Amino acid sequence: MRTTQFPLTVYYDAGCRFCNAEMTNLMLRNVQDRLRFVNCAEPGFAGGPAPRDELMRAIHGVDAQGQVFIGVECLSRAYQGVGLPWVHSLVNLPVLRPLLQRLYPVVARNRYRLPQWPIALVFEVAARRAAERAARRAERCAQGRCDMDDGNT
Repeated sequence: MRTTQFPLTVYYDAGCRFCNAEMTNLMLRNVQDRLRFVNCAEPGFAGGPAPRDELMRAIHGVDAQGQVFIGVECLSRAYQGVGLPWVHSLVNLPVLRPLLQRLYPVVARNRYRLPQWPIALVFEVAARRAAERAARRAERCAQGRCDMDDGNT
């Protein structure tokens, strides 16, 4: 398996509430600045590792060595980058990986038709908790007790 050389630039659809909620969750956890985020939803978008229509079909990530990761692989590496390596490990379980790789394109293709509020709510709650942790971490730093790798507490 290829290793990820951070930073990882993530190309996502900010026009999708589900996608935007998940990226906000990652942004709030990105305290070590290992991820870069690029909204490819704008109609004139012309950058990235693939044409805009491909970027809109599936999330893409490009690491520091130019390796491209798509779909579930991109997301698992993004979570690894923000200090949640267990997500990457879980996604790579032999039983789960094939299921997720089959499910992702279906979800991505239908993301505007699926009821987004329950899924987005999960990520929005996670993002709020990540923001609270970041605020506590910043307060500790202001008090001279800064610990950037606090185990996501």
